[in-house]
Amino acid sequence: MRNNQLVAGYLQGSNTKLEEKIDLAPVEPHAVLLGIHGKKLCLACVKVGDEIQLQLEAVNITDLNKTTEQNKRYTFIRSDSGPITTFESAAYPGWFLCTALEADQPVSLTNEPLEDIRGTKFYFQQD
Repeated sequence: MRNNQLVAGYLQGSNTKLEEKIDLAPVEPHAVLLGIHGKKLCLACVKVGDEIQLQLEAVNITDLNKTTEQNKRYTFIRSDSGPITTFESAAYPGWFLCTALEADQPVSLTNEPLEDIRGTKFYFQQD
């Protein structure tokens, strides 16, 4: 976390203390809510002007009603392929959770998941 944004980086050496754990709350077999563990912040897909953006919203993941249309902005379709996971916005199909290829850049959304300029494939480790 940096300036109230989720930032992707390399978690090696002294950077391991910067790790943020992500809570996944299942909605349906392949749909999940994503929140920052212990911070009462959820990832949300919102439209700002003509752009689709990822925001952190001050919502406790356990307080969300998983079936209401208004909470669709918090819902991601989870697709697993072996150890790799992608997350597509339920509110904005075709928009995927992504990171820049450089470290220390904000986690965001892209509608070009096959481009080599953004990483849309994530590895998750369960605690």
